[in-house]
Amino acid sequence: MASPISANKAELLAIANSVASEKMIDKSIVIEAMEEAIQKSARSRYGAENDIRAKLDPNTGDLRLWRVVEVVEEVEDYFKQVDLKQAEKLQDGAKLGDFIVDPLPPVDLGRIDAQSAKQVIFQKVRDAERERQYDEFKDRSGEVITGVIKSVEFGHVIVNLGRAEGVIRRDQQIPREAARVGERIRAIIMKVERNNRGPQIFLSRAHPDFMRKLFAQEVPEIYDGIIEIKAAARDPGSRAKIGVISHDSSIDPVGACVGMKGSRVQAVVQELQGEKIDIIPWSEDTATFIVNALQPATVSRVVIDEDDSRIEVVVPDDQLSLAIGRRGQNVRLASQLTASQIDIMTEEEASVKRQKEFSERSRVFEEELDVDETLSQLLVAEGFAELEEVAYVELAELAAIEGFDEDLAEELQSRAREALERQEENYRGQRRELGVEDDLAELPHLNEQMLVMLGKAGIKTLDDLADLATDELIAKKREAPKRRNDAGPRTRGQRPEDRGGVLGTFGLSEEQGNEIIMAARAHWFDDDEETPAATSGASAIEEAADAESSQ
Repeated sequence: MASPISANKAELLAIANSVASEKMIDKSIVIEAMEEAIQKSARSRYGAENDIRAKLDPNTGDLRLWRVVEVVEEVEDYFKQVDLKQAEKLQDGAKLGDFIVDPLPPVDLGRIDAQSAKQVIFQKVRDAERERQYDEFKDRSGEVITGVIKSVEFGHVIVNLGRAEGVIRRDQQIPREAARVGERIRAIIMKVERNNRGPQIFLSRAHPDFMRKLFAQEVPEIYDGIIEIKAAARDPGSRAKIGVISHDSSIDPVGACVGMKGSRVQAVVQELQGEKIDIIPWSEDTATFIVNALQPATVSRVVIDEDDSRIEVVVPDDQLSLAIGRRGQNVRLASQLTASQIDIMTEEEASVKRQKEFSERSRVFEEELDVDETLSQLLVAEGFAELEEVAYVELAELAAIEGFDEDLAEELQSRAREALERQEENYRGQRRELGVEDDLAELPHLNEQMLVMLGKAGIKTLDDLADLATDELIAKKREAPKRRNDAGPRTRGQRPEDRGGVLGTFGLSEEQGNEIIMAARAHWFDDDEETPAATSGASAIEEAADAESSQ
């Protein structure tokens, strides 16, 4: 680039137009960069202490150079100030306090000054180009884009996207896929971040959404919204599952995704380096969807625990390895697809588990209710699992059991309530031994057993509890899907440190957790001068909740 100072008018405008066109940025930004470069170079010639300004006409190329000085009564800074007498020579009618212009003659700068001016222009243009790139890509997250592999650095693939560069990190690549410089590659834009070195565009070929977008490109019904991919799970480069549903009863969603002789799904498989894709009809009924998701294995029975988001699947003995899949792949993908933990067991294992649970529940009833084995087993056989169910079920429902009458039902309920009171008293003693304050017992939704759990976790005062977040109190433990029952080996990814909240095993809802936390914080507002002394406990809780939401 020729020096903008020594160049003539035509050259200055030609340079501005050329740079603006090449970098695809506004010409005014280039003109502004030139002006800034001229100002910097002129200061080095006239003195850095001067407040020198430059103006380049974008139409004619005329360059004006001047310094700005202040009119003062007594000059202290000869570079930026002039007295009134000198000011009148520069501008008629100048007054004290005015800032006036002192024109400067254009100068022919030397090689060093010209090089400095170039650097200023290059930096300004580079900054504008980076901003233009960020604005172009910032709203394109989730879009599939095609680029050319520029280089591979430390396992990360750098992709030339035309007017910007993207990166596919090692963990977002398809395993064992060879990345060759110069080859074209497709990926989904995951996120775009602003960076000092330019926008960081993160791409992915391993994310399930990349597969979704590929199907949308290959299957017109998905693009048009007639067929919807409700769920997707991938083991990149190996196997994937998608759950599809059709909003038009006349169109088969699985057949439409497969295409004539598998042409549509094969196009996606080829792009994903041979990744096998199971296309599964999605169902509102969770059990049905689970059965479909575990294909090609045959499922005998599905038991769903909605409170813990766990699903117990029973399969024939000869179907166990097929249901689990190689290295647990099939059950892991099915678990991701349904967003639930899946426990797979054989018919024999399920029978052993049921017998064990039956025996344990019968023993509890036999001991706590002081009844014989036959009566305790009858209660379990009728579906009673806990003392609370016996104590608080409708009397008529208990009396309706074959061989029971109302007197026996009343006696059983009385004994169940007495047993619960004994348990509560026992937990109360443990709670006090742990030093848990009685104030916590007054909070909603908490019983003595929960207070013992809090005490063991070191939460013994209202302030201790008030400092917790809701998730820290009630979040359930997250576990990876298991291959078999609790005694069997687990699939990869399950970590013992994935613990839930202190009371995560009690099934408290998020709303109940919030009420507990807010009630524990209510005493923080008792001494507030603006809070009337007669404020009720409920009002204090509401004020605490308002304060929490405003933070």
